[in-house]
Amino acid sequence: MNRAWQTVLLSALLALGGNALADGVAWDDLSEAQQQLLASQAERWEQLEPARQEQIARGASRWLEMNPEQRRLASDRFSRWRGLSDTQRETLRERYQTYRSLSPNDRDRIRDAYRRFMRMPPDRRMELRRRFRDLSPEQVRRLRDRRLRPTDRR
Repeated sequence: MNRAWQTVLLSALLALGGNALADGVAWDDLSEAQQQLLASQAERWEQLEPARQEQIARGASRWLEMNPEQRRLASDRFSRWRGLSDTQRETLRERYQTYRSLSPNDRDRIRDAYRRFMRMPPDRRMELRRRFRDLSPEQVRRLRDRRLRPTDRR
């Protein structure tokens, strides 16, 4: 993967990252490996907002810690993200914020259900997707409300 693509990938991944510190990161404080990875950003680094510098530096650290398979998966996710419309991206951001507002137990339940779903044979997953698409909006709302109930009320 070329340096420009890595920089674009890192920048996009970092746009989704958490809150950054307000101090920023001096270019000289980046590791040599981070500087090499972010070389295309060197000339404009000082013009970046401090929070953006923090995000990019953290993302570069994460990227450098990834193995080749993790980098490939991250690149694939970024490619899918870039293929989304602005509306689709905004919907995903909102859903992520909703997810983050759930209790740790509820997030665990959702992750477990997703893992179970992904372990199903592809034809079973397709059937469940088809059945979900065929639900009325009211049925979808009731299903989601039931699935998001706190675990202590079940």
